[in-house]
Amino acid sequence: MAETNRSLLLRLEIEDLYARYCACVDSGKLDDWPDFFIEECLYRVIPRENYDRGLPLATLSFESKGMLRDRIYAATQTLFHQPYYQRHIVSGLRILGDDGGAVRCEANYLVIRTKLSERSEVFNTGRYLDKLVRVDGAFKFAERLCIFDSEVIPNSIIYPI
Repeated sequence: MAETNRSLLLRLEIEDLYARYCACVDSGKLDDWPDFFIEECLYRVIPRENYDRGLPLATLSFESKGMLRDRIYAATQTLFHQPYYQRHIVSGLRILGDDGGAVRCEANYLVIRTKLSERSEVFNTGRYLDKLVRVDGAFKFAERLCIFDSEVIPNSIIYPI
């Protein structure tokens, strides 16, 4: 029974992390997004075909919290793009491993994009493969791989997935 309670609490904690992550990105609080990661982290947006074949090429690849901050600065201060909103839907959380120091998990995601005065559209869909570690008692991402299913992505990826 104690192990079941521990597993349930772990799952709820991870689901809460995912919900807070999505709320941060979807509400446009992008300056807060890097705080979900540890200093030496890995964040990649990679096509499924490349991931499945073990090919290293990713659409976006960042290897530190500083690089994530640079990306947000570029997205909010220097890139010119048509404004849009996005909404994440995350489901199917699976805990793949818990070695006491890191938790590996997987979940499906769907990102809906809405441009001003246009219909909403499916922007990106795929799965997250994450490695989480505890920092000051709370989970943060050590790794987040956003493995998207489509070989074609509309326009470009501006905001985090």
